Amino acid sequence: MKDKIFDLITFGRSSIDLYSQNIGADFVDIKGFDAFVGGSPLNIAVGASRLGAKASIITGVGNDKIGDFIINFLKKQNVGTDAIPRINGARTSAVILGIEPPDKFPLVYYRDNCADNQVTIDHVIDANISQYKILEISATALSVEPSRSAVFYATEIAQDHGVDVVLDIDFRADQWKDVRSFGLMVRALLPKVKIAIGTEEEILAATLQNAEQISIKHQQISAPEIKGNLDASIQKIISSGPEILIVKRGSKGVSIYYKDGQQQDVPGFPVEVLNVLGAGDAFASGFIYGYLQGWSLYKACRLGNACGAWVVQKPGCANDMPYYKEIMQFADSRGGLMPNEKETFMVH
Repeated sequence: MKDKIFDLITFGRSSIDLYSQNIGADFVDIKGFDAFVGGSPLNIAVGASRLGAKASIITGVGNDKIGDFIINFLKKQNVGTDAIPRINGARTSAVILGIEPPDKFPLVYYRDNCADNQVTIDHVIDANISQYKILEISATALSVEPSRSAVFYATEIAQDHGVDVVLDIDFRADQWKDVRSFGLMVRALLPKVKIAIGTEEEILAATLQNAEQISIKHQQISAPEIKGNLDASIQKIISSGPEILIVKRGSKGVSIYYKDGQQQDVPGFPVEVLNVLGAGDAFASGFIYGYLQGWSLYKACRLGNACGAWVVQKPGCANDMPYYKEIMQFADSRGGLMPNEKETFMVH
């Protein structure tokens, strides 16, 4: 990794996010929305950049004003935009969110003919992935062609050039005609992945056998309830290829599963929740930054947990990602990044 020019390139969704200005109001009573930017890969690139990493993103935007809005924001955040093609005839995607803390966040996606689904192998070639230390992939990019093939091609380039692949097991049920195909695509990609990251629900989705296992309440697309055997799903994923699986557990923190059967629990930073959207992306940005610094996985995950805790207290996602100095002050005020590391390491 020492000979690489850049740190991180992410791949997948980008959007304009319209979030309710009326915190706590039922969706039908919302009076106005604030405009942010979003999409998991975009959030992660911005978060990593604010911490100090040299980050870029592979995504697509339409030849429209919303595309201008997103690219303008990214440039101001020092995120590389050279790998963002303008897709003629397609639209930049949009998301509308209600905010009813602590546990209701109804979500509506507008992704028909969206530009980021139309990223091609040629766009990947133009992105010069070989110059980066890490390629981070969002699993939602696997939902349709041509972005699906572009993802697989990107991971091949990464493997051929010593670029570590990090997979965000990003599950959005409404983006799949058959939700079982989500797991098929994820499991097909896992042999090319070094580190996989997902929530407990996303881990279950990646091994889903029956669509009836999924229940979505209050239109919370990003937080489905999924029935299944979590331990069996974890073992199926870790045996499919990645060296490391990180399971996000909300306010409890995360658990690191290693290929050799060891597990390490990393506590979180409990805070009062305003908006859970973007917390997982904030975790990924903090974790990836720490990993790039050569930190232990425990310490990198603690920084990720701190970033996630920071963002759930804020109304936005990318717009509210922390900068390095302020997140370190936040973590230090709550016990620091390295409490009880030795006590949480175990073998199962």
